Amino acid sequence: MTRKKQQQDEEKEIKITFQSKKEVKCPVCDTVFRKEELHSGGGRLIAGKLTDELHRLYEPSARYGEVFPLVYQAIVCPECWFSSMESDFTVFPSENKEKARSDVDKRIKETNLIFPNIDFHENRTIMEGAASQYLTLRCYDFFTKQNSPTIKQGLASLRCAWLLDELHKKFPQQNYDWLATLFRKKAQYLYNEALSREQNGKETLSGMKAFGPDTDKNYSYEGMLYICGLLRYKYGPADNAEQRKTSLEDARRTIAKLFGMGKSSKDKPGAFLEHARALYDTLNKEISEQTAM
Repeated sequence: MTRKKQQQDEEKEIKITFQSKKEVKCPVCDTVFRKEELHSGGGRLIAGKLTDELHRLYEPSARYGEVFPLVYQAIVCPECWFSSMESDFTVFPSENKEKARSDVDKRIKETNLIFPNIDFHENRTIMEGAASQYLTLRCYDFFTKQNSPTIKQGLASLRCAWLLDELHKKFPQQNYDWLATLFRKKAQYLYNEALSREQNGKETLSGMKAFGPDTDKNYSYEGMLYICGLLRYKYGPADNAEQRKTSLEDARRTIAKLFGMGKSSKDKPGAFLEHARALYDTLNKEISEQTAM
């Protein structure tokens, strides 16, 4: 084996992503492109802890360094920057095509204000990954209620916040932590709005195949309820004591539903129920303290 061939083989072995063989056609501008996919196996992903937001952290490996699966989840047209979850990209409602097309210049300009110097023709960095989730949040405005857009916007907003956390670690002077908080607050509104719309019949959740919230496991509808309660506790009303108490009581009722849905299972492992129990106890404590005042 020649030295050049050996070097090429080594470079191939340490690649994190590859270009999919399957071509995708943008439903808005008709551009044909290939999606960047994450290689599986080979020790690329070393699972770390699960956060209270059900976000799976990964340890960097000696061979591949840092790998963030969320960077590659959303599918983005490299020309018009239309974005969605992969399962919805090819079923975009044609009646809204013109609306999405007329938004092209605006969404590119506004995305660049938050995430400068990004390029979806190249392999993605964390910056493109965060931008892809922001674009997904924006572009679900063009989907119909049958696609369950509100909960998908909430999920995209939360995932964007997680990637902004990583950008903050790398660029601590760029206020990405502040942006991450804004996107968590947006997720709080969207998650609870999606739940409200489902309960009053305005929007179905049936268009959501996997609730995530991360890519390693689907915590199903129960996971969505937990995130609704957690985000309401963390980022709901805070300035007005009465509004805060009402919000916490709503969150407690939401979390209480989890304990009436059976014991731990595939969708509700023990670790998840422990997080839910801890949140329920925290909500009870603060509500009791407010009541005693």
